[in-house]
Amino acid sequence: MTHERILRACGLGPDVTQAGDHIVTTPVDGSEIARLKTDSRGEIEAKIARGAAAFEAWRRVPPPRRGELVRLLGEELRAAKAELGRLVTLECGKIYQEGLGEVQEMIDICDFAVGLSRQLYGLTIASERPGHAMREGWHPMGLCGIITAFNFPVAPWSWNAAIALVCGDPILWKPSEKAPLTALAVQRLVERAMSAFGEDAPEGLSQVNVAGAEGGQALTASEEVRIVSATGSVAMGRKVGQAVAQRFGRCILELGGNNAMIVAPSADLEMALRAITFSAVGTAGQRCTSLRRLIVHESVYDALIPRLKSVYEGLAIGDPLAEGTLVGPLIDAAAHEAMHAALEAAQAQGGTIHGGERARTGTPEGGIYVHPAIAEMPGQTAIVCEETFAPILYVMKYRDLDDAIALHNGVPQGLSSCIFTTDLRESEAFLSAIGSDCGIANVNIGPSGAEIGGAFGGEKATGGGRESGSDAWKGYMRRQTATVNYSAELPLAQGIRFDI
Repeated sequence: MTHERILRACGLGPDVTQAGDHIVTTPVDGSEIARLKTDSRGEIEAKIARGAAAFEAWRRVPPPRRGELVRLLGEELRAAKAELGRLVTLECGKIYQEGLGEVQEMIDICDFAVGLSRQLYGLTIASERPGHAMREGWHPMGLCGIITAFNFPVAPWSWNAAIALVCGDPILWKPSEKAPLTALAVQRLVERAMSAFGEDAPEGLSQVNVAGAEGGQALTASEEVRIVSATGSVAMGRKVGQAVAQRFGRCILELGGNNAMIVAPSADLEMALRAITFSAVGTAGQRCTSLRRLIVHESVYDALIPRLKSVYEGLAIGDPLAEGTLVGPLIDAAAHEAMHAALEAAQAQGGTIHGGERARTGTPEGGIYVHPAIAEMPGQTAIVCEETFAPILYVMKYRDLDDAIALHNGVPQGLSSCIFTTDLRESEAFLSAIGSDCGIANVNIGPSGAEIGGAFGGEKATGGGRESGSDAWKGYMRRQTATVNYSAELPLAQGIRFDI
């Protein structure tokens, strides 16, 4: 299927793809696939105003009714899964199977949010005063700005959007400049769902802001944008967090990851091998949950690492739209430069490098394809503590589990983590208060591939935000504690007497 046919199948004809001067290229072959119109600052401010106005109407719609809109969106996504999955692949370079998986995440979170729309539960609280009742309720917060990254151009939007909508919040999406086409395609599906939903969906309920950094800055600066959920680099998160905090807004930050796996002496090495490979090379190492550090017990190191090198040598690298491909391209030349610089630093810091060179045989001309790299390191050096968004796996040995956990936790980021072991004591120690310091901790599965039922996010430089499942919905609502006096008296709390 040609690039143009993929775009047209998602409803993106020349009226959209040739409407402006913002050039969008595909990492598949580096070719230009669109020239989009971008929003001016005035247009962005107008969209913010429309979203704020939509909040006045949308918060009055009962939550189960709001859930019906998300159910309709889920049905639209089911019908468009194949086409949207190809567009994800075309725009960000992940293989088609991963593109399909990302759309499936969107469908899954819609299903979750529909059920949630009838479960926005508060609490009843025992009052110390006779004739009084206390309760805790949750109310819509306001316009939610969503800033997404190129590597997962649609799923993180859906984690926020589906939950925000059932919580009563309109949404304004600022996609990555590198991946705006998927946002426009999804917005068309939202508009179809809103049309089927009827007049209860106000104008401005869901909008897309196609712009550069100034688009995100407008969201972070506006007091009308009550919530800003941002996915991206630590540097970007610092700017967003400071700007939103200055005006006492609410931030949900999903930032860097430097995820590790500990392979213990009792590990099932066959399982570990499969998990390592997918986690380290999936999306060409451009996931926030990609496996970047492998901490292997010295007793199994020589049994595992040679096999891992052999698997790496046989990886199918090429066109991500072609069946059988396992590793697609890097997003752009800057990503390749960062990878090359990191490998040079690793070698200078005592590492032995396997792979990492350009892959030129059997790959589309114009794309940046690389062989995933394994860097055997003498320890956790400075470069190992940095996150490089590329398929580099740093490998280290350990002797004692406490030392392995110290290595594991000894980086600024704290997103996802895992251990491979069949020892109950080791697995429980890893999951305990003295174990992994990450927001996600797994046993006998890799660090990537989180399910939508659990809250997604991490600690430290990862930002501390939570999206998707569990009680992450509370980030999109405001809490209210209410006390009702149904007696004829007026007793004061804490036994205070104040007679007049």
